[in-house]
Amino acid sequence: MLDYVRRILDARVYDVALQTPLDAMVRLGQRLGRPVLLKREDLQPVFSFKIRGAYNRIARLSDEAKAAGVICASAGNHAQGVALSARKLGIEATIVMPVTTPSIKIDAVRYWGGKVVLHGDTFDEAHGHARQLEREQALTFVHPYDDADVIAGQGTVGVEILHSHPGPIEAIFVPIGGGGLAAGIASYVKFLRPETRVIGVEPVDAASMKAAIEAGERVVLDRVGLFADGVAVRQAGEETFRLCRQLLDDVLVADTDAMCAAIKDIFEDVRVLAEPAGALSLAGLKAYALANPERRGALVAVNSGANMNFDRLRHVAERAEVGEAREILLAVTIPERPGSYRRFIQVLGSRIVTEFNYRFAGGSQAHVFVGLKLADAKREKPAIIAELHGLGYGVLDISADETAKLHVRYMVGGRAPALVDELILRCEFPERPGALLRFLDGIGSDWNITLFHYRNHGADYGRVLVGVQVPPADRARFEGRMASLGYPYEDESANEAYRLFLRG
Repeated sequence: MLDYVRRILDARVYDVALQTPLDAMVRLGQRLGRPVLLKREDLQPVFSFKIRGAYNRIARLSDEAKAAGVICASAGNHAQGVALSARKLGIEATIVMPVTTPSIKIDAVRYWGGKVVLHGDTFDEAHGHARQLEREQALTFVHPYDDADVIAGQGTVGVEILHSHPGPIEAIFVPIGGGGLAAGIASYVKFLRPETRVIGVEPVDAASMKAAIEAGERVVLDRVGLFADGVAVRQAGEETFRLCRQLLDDVLVADTDAMCAAIKDIFEDVRVLAEPAGALSLAGLKAYALANPERRGALVAVNSGANMNFDRLRHVAERAEVGEAREILLAVTIPERPGSYRRFIQVLGSRIVTEFNYRFAGGSQAHVFVGLKLADAKREKPAIIAELHGLGYGVLDISADETAKLHVRYMVGGRAPALVDELILRCEFPERPGALLRFLDGIGSDWNITLFHYRNHGADYGRVLVGVQVPPADRARFEGRMASLGYPYEDESANEAYRLFLRG
């Protein structure tokens, strides 16, 4: 640990990086009943902490290595950090990015002078190509996290936190992708203030560090979710795992709704739009505070970045209320007869309705998709559901149902009573020109497509809900076809929201 403390104190970052403030989140602090502070790494020139580690690594290269140039693989913040650092030092930088990278990130790298090479659909493919170019052109590869100089550069965030808040800090929450930022901050903070807890936070669908610590060795996740693309890492770094395993007090996980709620919290307090990975640590902080209401110590979250695509804001806004436990989504079964629709509206009374989807479907029952805004859904939800049950309504809580939130809510009313052998799949595929056609071509024309819902969320991946008519005898062949596509998918044929609103 002492070696890293020396490296951190000797890190060369301030030729390009700013000493960012530690801002009080007054509104959130009042809600949680304790001081909440936000480390504003979104204020860096590249809107991310990544500039620190990248510059410290590149600045320490030999003159010969600088003359040859540097290369990295990245779909976002590290790419911009390397490009700006190289320009500052007069070095040529090659940045390999997946073809699926949104244009806003490609344009940002080019703005800072980086030579962009687009290769592959995934980070792993881009990384492999970058290592190949490294060998062929004798370039220096700048790793995004698993490098001592990069870790030391990121560790300067910890130095600034302790300088900005000389009083006691109960816990510091740090987002984890590969683990460079967490390893750097923990190395410094645990040396100077061992009583301060340093807690990593990962997305629940990309928790590679948590899995490694629990297993006692690095593991490779089968796949990772892409909502928080800045921390979507399948395997923690070797050196970062060693440090995080030794120094972190805990690793928490947060889901998409919690991150969206944290993005909203940051906006309401400091008027900045954090990217999902940037708000990840605050989502963990909130969960920790709610789980430890008896404690009153100061809590710090690192807002690691603000490289947010504007098109993603609609998705964030939709999910924030549920993530804050201020909205519930319910599927309510009402009698299909005159007056029952009006009676149900009367039951809702003065509650704020955020969404209401209904369409006549025939038969004796109708299903309503309804969203309600509440002061505290976690407290009020059981009472509302009990009240509706008491009045004879069938109620299904779908607040946590991804298929319902991503797709079904936009499709209520479409039914096919005579349809048989329908499979419902929720899929993701790289968002690039022709990707949707490739997806459909991959399924082929052997089976009838019975349902299709796609919505662009301004991310580097697309989400599809697809229905396919597949006889039981042909299921194995169909599953083989889906596996050959290589796109992650979930079978949602038994999903309750689908059963209520879309199935015949």
